[in-house]
Amino acid sequence: MNHYMPVHVFTGEYAVSKNEIEFSRYGKRCALITGKSSAVKSGALQDVTDTLTRLGVAFCVYDGISQNPSVESCISGGRFADQFRADFIIGIGGGSALDAAKAVAVFAANPELDEAHFYQKLWQEDPLPVLLVGTTAGTGSEVTKVSVLTDSSGKKHSIHDDRLFARAAFGDPRYTMSLPASVTLSTGIDVLSHCAESFFNRKADEISRAFAIRGIQLLYEPLLKAAKGETLSLIQREELYNASIMGGLAICGTGTCFPHNVGYYLTENYGLPHGFASAAFLPALLFMVREKEPDYAAQFYRELGITEEALLHLLQVTLPVNQIRMTEEEIRAVLPRWENNNSVLNTCCEISTEEIREILVQEFIKG
Repeated sequence: MNHYMPVHVFTGEYAVSKNEIEFSRYGKRCALITGKSSAVKSGALQDVTDTLTRLGVAFCVYDGISQNPSVESCISGGRFADQFRADFIIGIGGGSALDAAKAVAVFAANPELDEAHFYQKLWQEDPLPVLLVGTTAGTGSEVTKVSVLTDSSGKKHSIHDDRLFARAAFGDPRYTMSLPASVTLSTGIDVLSHCAESFFNRKADEISRAFAIRGIQLLYEPLLKAAKGETLSLIQREELYNASIMGGLAICGTGTCFPHNVGYYLTENYGLPHGFASAAFLPALLFMVREKEPDYAAQFYRELGITEEALLHLLQVTLPVNQIRMTEEEIRAVLPRWENNNSVLNTCCEISTEEIREILVQEFIKG
């Protein structure tokens, strides 16, 4: 497997100011891509703007990125950056802002590009250089070549391209201290999904599995503590953040499996946060691998040093109570979406659309 990963990663307290020289390498003008709140509340936006001011780098701020960012908002951000004549892009926030920043870099370099040609990767110019400053411990977008966006039809799609890698990423655990409990849980469980789905992926190898195992080991205790409503220390916040990087490195080589792609449907149609939506199908993946690939499942728990019972307990206490209800007709109507889907096909054991139907029926048709 190709483990090409050109991102320079700087972690620890004050990662931005301690490595400020990185912000002067890519030009004298930049566009900051963020959402409305997390970049401000975390202090990350202030740290970055202070750094840019010290360095004499002119900047503008585009804060039009929402959860599950749309391609349309990225097109707008790209035009905004182009009009400012930005030399490079800085994404600040959670996974949505970081994913969006990668796409904005494409549209800034190609301001006439439309959605269709974006997904077809028909980019005449390479994206502008991107720096990423994470404020959540979740998607691992800092180290991946992936941007997950919502298209004009309302469906989430991921685009993968080596040109989407950031040049550098900065992970200061202090920025995650201001997160609401629900976001800590949703992003933390997303990391667990990344790691487990990468381990049980047909593309997995010894390196990706090592990242996946270490990611779960790092997150287990802090996430369990957060699920109990306890306050996390800075050290525990850093463990969660480092786990998210491990998960990002794992899926960078393998991609995800069926829980992520099926989970997109819950986010699109029921508003369930991405991390919770993906993890909703993680028990089904664990049960399926145990049944179809028992030796592989045994290897997973042996290397992890955590039992299946303990891992399922973590999922149980972290996931919200399921209040989603579907009809048989709705389920059958959506099944074609997962026929010959890459994420489904990448699952280490074969899973049919009929098996996906059975999972959805069991979870979302009650009484």
